[in-house]
Amino acid sequence: MQFIGIEIGINGTHAVVLDLDSAEILSEAFVSHTWIDGLPPGYREQHPTTWIENTDKVVRECLAHANVDKKQIAAIGVAGPQRGLVVLDEKNRIVRPTKLAGDLSARKQEEEISRAFGGSPGLLELIGQSPGIDSAAAECLWLKQHEPYHYQRVSTLLSVQDFIAYWLTGECATEPGSASTTGLFDIRQRKWSGEIINFIDPQLGDLLPPISASDQPRGTLRSDLAKNWGISELVQVGAGSGSTQLATLAAGCVGNGSVALELGSRGTLVGVGTEPVIDLRDEIVPLCSASGSWIGMASSPNTSLAPEVLKRHYGWSAADFERMVASVSPGADGLLLLPYFAPESIPRLLEGCGVLHGITPGNFTPAHLARATAEGVVLGMSYAMSRLREMGFDPTEIRLLGTGSGSPVMRQLLADALGTTVVPVYSKQGAAVGAAMQAAVAFFKQCGESLDFEDICNYLVAGNVIERCEPNPENHELYQDLMARQQYLVDTLHPSGFL
Repeated sequence: MQFIGIEIGINGTHAVVLDLDSAEILSEAFVSHTWIDGLPPGYREQHPTTWIENTDKVVRECLAHANVDKKQIAAIGVAGPQRGLVVLDEKNRIVRPTKLAGDLSARKQEEEISRAFGGSPGLLELIGQSPGIDSAAAECLWLKQHEPYHYQRVSTLLSVQDFIAYWLTGECATEPGSASTTGLFDIRQRKWSGEIINFIDPQLGDLLPPISASDQPRGTLRSDLAKNWGISELVQVGAGSGSTQLATLAAGCVGNGSVALELGSRGTLVGVGTEPVIDLRDEIVPLCSASGSWIGMASSPNTSLAPEVLKRHYGWSAADFERMVASVSPGADGLLLLPYFAPESIPRLLEGCGVLHGITPGNFTPAHLARATAEGVVLGMSYAMSRLREMGFDPTEIRLLGTGSGSPVMRQLLADALGTTVVPVYSKQGAAVGAAMQAAVAFFKQCGESLDFEDICNYLVAGNVIERCEPNPENHELYQDLMARQQYLVDTLHPSGFL
């Protein structure tokens, strides 16, 4: 049996075909997205029609591969970004473009919701999380206040992945993992929060989709799509979920206490629990998983952005950057970077900036800057791991996936900084593979066969023992000191308005 996994990301649409018998990726395709130009400062939007067009392109490209047998396609799964609200009217027409991660336009609305419920402590008690500026809750209030003419037209509100699943099937629904990213959802009770919804608009609840289980299929593929793609009309579409949830599944992390780290367009550290992972300091984001449990997430755009800024500045390739990092000893001879080139979530810095500390004549070189940049971002992940440890997570190994996991220098830096064995998984495609895996579980359950999420992970996901990295105790001690120094600078500069 073969399964298609689709990931709608902020940079592009990615698809894979997973063969369950051979446990191999038979084909994959990617098409990039473009942002809407000419928007006000702080706005980042894309049009949902772009995702439909690109989904069609990548699926056709995957199916055209010689290794793929169209008759063997059994189900399709969809992953989507953590932020993205698609607004439809009563005739299922798109009302306006979708705001994605990095859009800061709903800041006042986020603050208004927070004040109404007693700030972070009140919201954590009420729904288990504190909706941020990226939440659908803040965006709904923004839409009501700033574009009432659009808000009055709204008939349906969907996440990006649920919108694509709706296009694939004609069935409108969501699942707990996707719903938990909205800020409108009670994490503990796994249901929409009447209190948050009523504060924004008592009619808002009528616009939200029903919630189904993560291991239930959304429906079958529309007949016109099946005909155009040359596959069966009986092909099922899985429930789908957020990219973080499905990348965690792709890493094989479904057991209690397991931890996954994805290095892609963001650095995302996730711990899996059998109960809600509520952080009273509001740094680790609690979400529902794509497999029926809960996760705690820390995510940083600067993990990939900071190295890219430096590589672009010097005209380095990825290999050039790695050579520069490896040429300097751990600690970069005292040079320390606070790599906040974009708004950061851990620590929470909505208007952060980069800070280079400890400059001397001897360490102000391109190679030292490369080492300080690489160390700066892994120290952020180390801080996130320290917070997960405080919440009871103590994994014997961390599963690593994503495009950045191919770097041996970065793998060793992560092992040293986090103080835990880092094991890359063979599949680097992340959420797209997780979407195919989730769809497979739903397919077999629908067929009456016993295949749960732990079973499919044990069968499909393997750690790469050759690329496995053990932490160096001496380096780990050094990086613990540097992490404390980095956080001290944040705690000192941020309240003073210098960060």
